[in-house]
Parts: sequence; C-alpha cells; structure tokens
Amino acid sequence: MDQTMKAAYLPGNSTVVIKEVTVPEPGHGEVLIKTKSSTICGSDIRAIYREHLGKGPEGYQNKIAGHEPAGQIVKCGPGMRRFKEGDRVVLYHISGCGLCNDCRRGYMISCTSPLRAAYGWQRDGGMAPYILADEKDCVLLPEELTYTDGAQVACGFGTVYEGLQRIGICGNDAVLVVGLGPVGLAACMLAKAMGARKLIGVDVVPERCRIAEEKKLADHVFVSGPDTLKHILEITGSTGVERAVDASGHTSGRQLAIRATRKWGKIVFIGEGGSVEFNPSPDIIHDQKTIYGSWVTSIWLMEEVVERIVQWNIHPEDLVTHRFPLDRVTEAYKLMAEGKCGKVAVVFDEELR
Repeated sequence: MDQTMKAAYLPGNSTVVIKEVTVPEPGHGEVLIKTKSSTICGSDIRAIYREHLGKGPEGYQNKIAGHEPAGQIVKCGPGMRRFKEGDRVVLYHISGCGLCNDCRRGYMISCTSPLRAAYGWQRDGGMAPYILADEKDCVLLPEELTYTDGAQVACGFGTVYEGLQRIGICGNDAVLVVGLGPVGLAACMLAKAMGARKLIGVDVVPERCRIAEEKKLADHVFVSGPDTLKHILEITGSTGVERAVDASGHTSGRQLAIRATRKWGKIVFIGEGGSVEFNPSPDIIHDQKTIYGSWVTSIWLMEEVVERIVQWNIHPEDLVTHRFPLDRVTEAYKLMAEGKCGKVAVVFDEELR
C-alpha cells in the first residue's frame, strides 16, 4: 500500500485543491476503507464548495471532502466487533458520540455532542483513495449492489427513504416530487418502488425534467410555470396528490407542494435552505394537512433501505449521469454546481462491484 495519496479539499470560492497526504492507520474500533466510489452532494455545493456557510464546530474544518463514499475495508484496527477485511461498506456520514439520546435512536445527524464529526466536513471524507472510519459508522453493502449504488445510499437515498417513511407511501397514493435534482430523482425512484400509483415531477430546470422523463421516473413531468398547480389538479381529478415531497429548498416549490396536496394529505420537506411563506388556514388547517421535516436518516433505516433496494431490484447508480476520476475532480464539482445534471460520481476503481 502506498504511504501517501492525493486528496481533494474545498477551500471555497468554487475551487478544489488537491493535496498529497499520508494514508492513515486505523486505531481501536477503526477501519481503513479503500474508496471505490464517492458521489457529490448538493449540500457540499451549497455550504462548502461555493462558500463556507457553517460556523464553529458545524463548519467545514479543512478536511478531505466528500460525505457520500462506498468502498472496501482493507485494514482493521483492534477491537472490531462486526466488520472485517474484505467487507464492502457504505458510510453513514456523521460519526456521533454514540451515547446521547439521538445517537441511541440511530440519528447521529442530530447528535449535539462536541465529539460529533461529519465525514467530509469535520473529519476526512471520501474524496481520496482511502478513508479512515469508525466501525460503528459502516453499513454493509450487499454484493448485488455496485459501489456507486452504495455511494448514492450514503446520503441521498438514505435521506429520501427517511422522508418517505415519515409520510408513508402505498398503492393508494399519487405522489408529487418538487425539485428534480439528485434527491428529487431519488424520491421518484423510491416512491415508484414503494408502490405509488402515480408520480408527478416538477422542476424549474428543463434539463432535470428531461432526465426524469428519459429515465421514466415519473408519469407526468412539468417545467414549473404559472399553470403547474392547475395541471396537477387536472391529472388528479381536481383533488390533488395524497403525498408530496419538496426537494427544491425554495419557497415557490414548497408552496406548490402544499397547495397541490389534497385534504388530509401529507407533505415532507427534505430540501435544505431557503424559506417558505404560506397561509395557514386555507393552505394547511382547513384541509387538515400535515407537513413533516426530515433531516438525513437514521443508520437503521439506512441499513433497511439497502435491503429494500436489493429486493426491489433497483439501482441508485442509474441516476448518475457523469463519472470522473480523482484527477478530474475539479470538473466534477464544477458540473455538479451548474445544477443541470443528475448525480456526479468520482470513481476510484474500474471494477465497481
């Protein structure tokens, strides 16, 4: 094994810096993972790549970027309890303290301990050939799935699955997905696999709408405009959808999700940032609607969605539209930041299975 490796850092100002760093050694309860695939998350673009928005312990700490990696364990430290060398794994990308109430529920994303550290933010992440990780943060990746499938689960698909669990999806439901970036496309794929009877997708970007259409992820796809709500009501018999997902993070998208939902319906907000303005009485109260907020996922539901993806015979990798090697990682981030593609992956090994 080489003693040094190249790794990508995000200094802000829409730039990427490659540095030569030492390959780490695993300590007690730690594993060294050979990275196979690492996808780029929209939150990295919004909060790190363009500018560093987080402050203090929640901010980017000049670490190796990337919080959506999957790979293979090549070395184990002492004290291992479950995983071993050769195991294929996905990383739950927040390493929590393990002892607070949120961690004990499996929601390390909500850990407030000073020990909490997100991969790619406060500890080194997946934009390098090797990752040092805690064993407790690993999720087993089945042989039926590719490493890029696993990288997609590491954040995007886990986040979506959690949100869909909040609102419930079944064969009775017409489902609206607002925002057809990688998270919205994942919502379409998972809602379809979970049995939704009708899927409607909306985005302001024509290129994203075309991806949804070409991949047959929705029954109806609209480029957002002044008549979008009218069209949704027309194709749902004037009632609206039973379930809606906002992945846009924009007030107009969130308003559409609320107003296109029928009486007694459920809406989940999973798109980060932005704001929302609505009229509580006509928009929510009088129609008995419920809005849920959902942030990332729990590690137990991440394990569950990996199992379900195998059972449903779907591949999150299908939403990856562009792949780059590490030496072209600058191009990868630039393309993702333009917001007109599907998912972008940085691939470290020709053999992805």
